[in-house]
Amino acid sequence: MIKFSRNKGDSKGRFRLSDEIASALGYKLNASKRYRSKRKIKKVMKEKSNVLVIGDLHEPFCLEGYLKFCKVQYKKWGCNKVVFIGDIIDNHYTSYHETDADGMGGLDELNLSVKKIAKWYKAFPKATVVLGNHDRMVSRKAQTSNIPTAWIKSYKEVLEVPDWDFVDRKVIDEVQYIHGEGGTARTKCRADMMNTVQGHLHTQAYTDFYVGQNFKIFGSQVGCGIDAESYAMGYAKRGKKPSIGCMVVLEGVTPINILMDL
Repeated sequence: MIKFSRNKGDSKGRFRLSDEIASALGYKLNASKRYRSKRKIKKVMKEKSNVLVIGDLHEPFCLEGYLKFCKVQYKKWGCNKVVFIGDIIDNHYTSYHETDADGMGGLDELNLSVKKIAKWYKAFPKATVVLGNHDRMVSRKAQTSNIPTAWIKSYKEVLEVPDWDFVDRKVIDEVQYIHGEGGTARTKCRADMMNTVQGHLHTQAYTDFYVGQNFKIFGSQVGCGIDAESYAMGYAKRGKKPSIGCMVVLEGVTPINILMDL
């Protein structure tokens, strides 16, 4: 959300918009519209959704500095909604694949994850979390063991984030936000004929538009925020370098990929 201070206004109590914020609010960048009152800016902000989309975190194995990077983008682009695109927690210790014999035990990994997620919760106390395959790991293990879901605590309770909304899919301004286990954003947006933003594929960050006689849709891959050097990501060390970044989606029509300088 845009913050205002007295020393930033002009003699009429108006505020000068940066190029990025003016674009986010839909203002053309000319001298007459460069300044806007606080009341008018807040009215426009209330009417429009500028969404910050945060890539896969895989806590406690998130890259140092990624949180600060996302906080900067939230303010820079005048965002008023936040979507975590999935896999906010790694659950390495309970993977269906081989785990690191020298890694943390389950309780230590979970406790560290909760501690790190608390920093994200403090930064973004209201957010939507799209569930990813790693987030669902424990519930999947319970199903494998034939344990009824009534025995399993909620994500909010375990991760201590009572005001986050955990969903399988979120639609904002006719854009669907999914984790993306079924393929790429390119294929999903065309299959559903709907603007689509997804994560899951750590090495991909892009936006493609598809235009027909009666439609225009986009498919976007967010990138991620993982620490590729952590032992939990050892399975991918011989693959492509991950795309570290996030996205903003302005008013449901302008998707922007933002990659982090490393």
